[in-house]
Amino acid sequence: MSNLAVIELNDKELKLLIYKTSNGRYSLAHSASQPLKLGQEIMEEELLRPKTKNDLLEILKIYRKLIETYKASKIIAFATNILLKARNYHGFIEEIYNNTGISFSVFDEEDIIKNVYGSTINSIDYSKGYLINIGSYSTHFIKYNRRTILASKVIEFGAMNIMTDASGKARSFDEMEKLIEDEVRALDFLPSAEEESMFVGTGNSFLSFGHIAKKISRYPLDLDNNYVVSQDVMEQTVNFIKGIDLDRLKKIKGIAESEAECIGGGLAIIRGFYKALGAKEITVSTANVIDGLVHAQVALPSQEKFNDLLANSVDSYCEFMPEDHAINIHVYTMAVILFKQLKVMHKLPRYYIKPLRIAAQLYDSGRVINYNDYAKHGFQTILNSGLVGVSHRELLLAAFICLCQDLDNFSLAEWMKYKDIVTEEDLDAVRKLGVIVKLAVALNASKKPLITDIICDILGDSIIMKTVVEGDVTFEIMEGMKVADDYRKVFKKSLQII
Repeated sequence: MSNLAVIELNDKELKLLIYKTSNGRYSLAHSASQPLKLGQEIMEEELLRPKTKNDLLEILKIYRKLIETYKASKIIAFATNILLKARNYHGFIEEIYNNTGISFSVFDEEDIIKNVYGSTINSIDYSKGYLINIGSYSTHFIKYNRRTILASKVIEFGAMNIMTDASGKARSFDEMEKLIEDEVRALDFLPSAEEESMFVGTGNSFLSFGHIAKKISRYPLDLDNNYVVSQDVMEQTVNFIKGIDLDRLKKIKGIAESEAECIGGGLAIIRGFYKALGAKEITVSTANVIDGLVHAQVALPSQEKFNDLLANSVDSYCEFMPEDHAINIHVYTMAVILFKQLKVMHKLPRYYIKPLRIAAQLYDSGRVINYNDYAKHGFQTILNSGLVGVSHRELLLAAFICLCQDLDNFSLAEWMKYKDIVTEEDLDAVRKLGVIVKLAVALNASKKPLITDIICDILGDSIIMKTVVEGDVTFEIMEGMKVADDYRKVFKKSLQII
């Protein structure tokens, strides 16, 4: 295991992220950021002021010490293309290297497109679609299919510079929206009317938009990635933003002051895209340049073309768990065997395989909080795990399945908080699948995959599970029979394991 440090200098902050890396996977270990108004300064003067350069150097010296503390074996430092507009940026990059030993690259628009796209396709499970990335001073529109960029366009308006015209006069919301709508309609790679197209939005403007939209629609989950915003919720959000002043915007919890200042511009761009594309919904992604860059640096060659985002995401999560979790994959394998063998009894469709996978492979993730109540605490660890390749509903179901390893944990009042996301069928499913996971754990009690298969015979009011084994499974059968009472509660049959 080694550590990787990434430093990003953009128009609003100087950011440091340190990642743990292992076996082609990575996990964020530390982050630090210092806000600044670099973009505004460069756009006004086309220069970096002496004070700004001195401030940046002091911060970078501190970051260098943090990097040494974490013993990062590699440093990647880059500045976004706003720096290219400063006439003295070459000299400053040399000054940084001479004072800190940190070598900066400056990304152009193509670098940003490549890395944001790479991050997006590894955070949202859409094999083809359109990506909209809104920056402060430009917007990128990308068409992709099967992990390949087919076409892209840089629109020279971002959330910040769209708000005023060349003379410095403020544009109205309608003017900004119309400007973007016309720009988009002029593109030659728009989706056709009969095409079923998926749209993904990235960048701080989309994150702020999604954050406010969730509050307005009373969305019960505080999850940013893979949040789907309908046209109706978009209109409600637009009307809300247009109706309040900047001071009130700055007070919205979770919206940074720097983002509140340009949220009107970002929202106008988003609405312009909605109208020009005829989009019924857009999915918000947390994808960004850094994540795309780190993935390209760290990911195993075989991961470059993997098709199962969820499987890779769960494996990455388990890679950095504090203890040996080698048995977890076998718990999942056993859970799938039981799911198939008991299909005539649970009558659940294959849709539930994804939630089952998460709950089974992360069945004990709650142990980082409290070992004795790991099933209960697993609810929150799964819900906030950051797993990708899975919808909010599937992730929520996985959390409830983990919780239902102990049926006494289940609370109907808690379930009703999410009534707009889950269904009646889901209520029955999480209880049944929770018992299946609990049984799968028991059948791996020796922490070795001694039971390789299960064959079930249903006889009236009972079910007999015949084990196919590679060793002595006395302990597994003893532990499995402890699940019999819960099994009867949800499946209405007695259980016998032989």
